[in-house]
Amino acid sequence: MKNGSGEVTSYHMAYALTRTSMALDQFTLGVLDLLSQKWGVPKAEVMRRAVRKLKEAEEMKENCPKPLEALDWLQNGGGMTVQDADAFREEVRAEREAKRNWWEA
Repeated sequence: MKNGSGEVTSYHMAYALTRTSMALDQFTLGVLDLLSQKWGVPKAEVMRRAVRKLKEAEEMKENCPKPLEALDWLQNGGGMTVQDADAFREEVRAEREAKRNWWEA
C-alpha cells in the first residue's frame, strides 16, 4: 500500500512496515550482512534490533542521574531510612562480634 510520500507500507505480524531506502558505506553493509547471516534474520531485522537497542541506551542515559546527583543521593542515605541503617549497622556489629575470636571456638 503506497502512502502520500511514495513509501510502501505493508503489515507484518503485529506491526506495520514501511519500505525505505538509504545509502550505506561498504563497511556498514558488510557488518549488516555478517550479522544477518550470524543471527539468521533479514538485514531489515538487524537494523530494527540495532535501532531498538540504541533507543533503549539513549533512554537509559536520559533516566540515569548525573554523577553529582548520584553522589548527593548516596550521601543523603541512598534511599535507606534511618531505621534500616540502624538495623544494618547492628547486624554488621553482631557479625563482627561473633567472628572476633573465631579461633577460640
